[in-house]
Amino acid sequence: MAENLDARARNDLLNRLKRAEGQLRGVQRMIEEGQPAHDVANQMSAVRKALDSTHTRLTVCYLKQRLHQTLGLDDTGASTLEGVLEEAQPLLAKAH
Repeated sequence: MAENLDARARNDLLNRLKRAEGQLRGVQRMIEEGQPAHDVANQMSAVRKALDSTHTRLTVCYLKQRLHQTLGLDDTGASTLEGVLEEAQPLLAKAH
């Protein structure tokens, strides 16, 4: 699927993953330094949320791509579809 993502979506997903990677490195550092478990758990929660958000974004990108291909939408229909999926993204995120 990655080769089918447009450049903007691909960059967005990669940036999200890089942020999560940095957060995860921070968690590793905290454990190495012996930080309190509560603080480590909070940071791990942030990493999970970042990954969940990235997964949701990937799902929306996939739906856009498949629906465009399947429905053969014109520019107006494609724009409407994208708007609906963007509105649905926060709802999908809450389903995790």
